[in-house]
Amino acid sequence: MGMVSFMSTVPSLVSLIPSPSGAASKCFPRHSNTINCKIEAELDHEDRPHDAMFCIALVLPLACTVEEEFGLDLLRYKWLRLTLDYMHEGYSPTLIRSTHTRDVMMSLSFHCSQDLIARSSSLIEVANAADLIQRRQRSEFQSKIKGTLATALKGNPELTPSVLTLALNDAITYDKATKSGGPNGSIRFSSEISRPENKNLAAALNFLEEAKKEIDSYSKGGPISYADLIQFGAQIAVKSTFLSSAIRKCGGNEEKGTLLYSAYGSSGQWGLFDKQFGRLDAELPDPEGRVPQWDKSSVLEMKNKFSAIGFGPRQLAVMSAFLGPDQSATEALLASDPEVLPWIQKYQRSRETVSQTDYEVDLITTMTKLSSLGQQINYEAYSYPVQKVDFSKLKL
Repeated sequence: MGMVSFMSTVPSLVSLIPSPSGAASKCFPRHSNTINCKIEAELDHEDRPHDAMFCIALVLPLACTVEEEFGLDLLRYKWLRLTLDYMHEGYSPTLIRSTHTRDVMMSLSFHCSQDLIARSSSLIEVANAADLIQRRQRSEFQSKIKGTLATALKGNPELTPSVLTLALNDAITYDKATKSGGPNGSIRFSSEISRPENKNLAAALNFLEEAKKEIDSYSKGGPISYADLIQFGAQIAVKSTFLSSAIRKCGGNEEKGTLLYSAYGSSGQWGLFDKQFGRLDAELPDPEGRVPQWDKSSVLEMKNKFSAIGFGPRQLAVMSAFLGPDQSATEALLASDPEVLPWIQKYQRSRETVSQTDYEVDLITTMTKLSSLGQQINYEAYSYPVQKVDFSKLKL
């Protein structure tokens, strides 16, 4: 399942255009460089076979990818109809009918490319310096955060399972009915971290709080939110797990293992996860009773909880490392369920390969969805004003 780019024919212009994610498209004003896109599709997904239809209506930036806007699961759907309404003078709504994803994507790519080429001069104007500066600032800050967390976790590898569970328990408080909870950092409150389901997670929280002190010390755009900190902590923990596996496969040679992971790993799939940077912290603890005690839960209870947030047996299986300190024991329990068993076997086989592609890609996809449940991302977070230079005071 590869990434399909709408703008593959005009790559030189893609980097110039800001591309907000679909989840945040409502926060962006409509302008002449967007497409009003309505998609109606038949859901053809093994985890949710009873859902008949779904509809997406959003504003897409021209320079975007299928992976960025919808996630890798997009290509599992069978398309019925896709309507494009160019918000630009001289264009009229375009209707594409197809039962094949490939045909729709080819048509969409063609229409977007033609419109982009015709209006290249106006697109360059949209990509103003301020937007590019903000993106660069956020990217540089994020890179520093990852470096700090990676160094800290390397010195405390025993905390890796707890960091993963901390991120899961902070996010899985999401309630679809009330649109509340989710990865909002509320687990930092003493009344929430002390709950039975969060026992043994205080050390992981304290570990991240120490890292936060260092991160905040070099941040030029304000302190990092706990919501971002906890989810990026989980990302680094996952990456370190895959790196450690690669090193073991190279007989313990760290240099060779690092090269192996760089060459065959799926780190390039983290694009959308990284883009969701700017979560806001909750001001109060999330309600009690939303998170199971994983070590005391039956597989059915776990399935029901994952189903409540829109996940199925596949996502439950791929998140096995997040459900407790002993992944093997957790997978043995999950394998007792006939719906989860095939996915456990699939990911165990994948972990035995050099690249672990199936397991890693599905884990990244699931983490990306989990880490954004119910969140409004501030895409200007951590940016800061650039000091202006007074050229009149320069001595030549």
